[in-house]
Amino acid sequence: MSGAAVPGPDGVLRCPWALSTEDYVAYHDEEWGRPVRGDDALYERLSLEAFQSGLSWITILRRRERFRAAFADFRIAKVAAFTEADQERLLTDPGIIRNRAKISATLANARVLAGWAPGELDELIWSFAPDRASRPAPKTLSDVPAVTAESTALSKALKGRGIRFVGPTTAYALMQACGLVDDHLADCAARSS
Repeated sequence: MSGAAVPGPDGVLRCPWALSTEDYVAYHDEEWGRPVRGDDALYERLSLEAFQSGLSWITILRRRERFRAAFADFRIAKVAAFTEADQERLLTDPGIIRNRAKISATLANARVLAGWAPGELDELIWSFAPDRASRPAPKTLSDVPAVTAESTALSKALKGRGIRFVGPTTAYALMQACGLVDDHLADCAARSS
């Protein structure tokens, strides 16, 4: 496979990664690369990208509803109020990834974000969106970076404000998933114009 957009069973050209499962097709077509706004929505994506670190995204995607149930729909104020007992409950929940460091970071991040002004997380993250006109559409998967100057700067800014488990690669995955960048391949039907 060259890494270029390929037709799916329905004949629609898509990024090749999207065709391995039906879950990916739906995620690719309906969510990935579409703008996500709002503090709680971005906190959810930031948290899920951190949980994905070292794992396949399909592992997280298939457990997303369980994550939402476990983490109070990623409502920052609610998660910030979680106790030690809640953390222990999460560590025994088979529906999520039971990684102590990732769970601890998710709770700590909520506590930090609870002290921010409404819209502050949204504004901060979106301030790192590069000018789309300056970025050529990737033709193949090899044209899609894992880290950029913007994701490195976003990671540094978030860490500087107390947010944990958000390295430059995680920050770039967040930027892709939340539509700050459009890394759908040039021939992909889901690419925005």
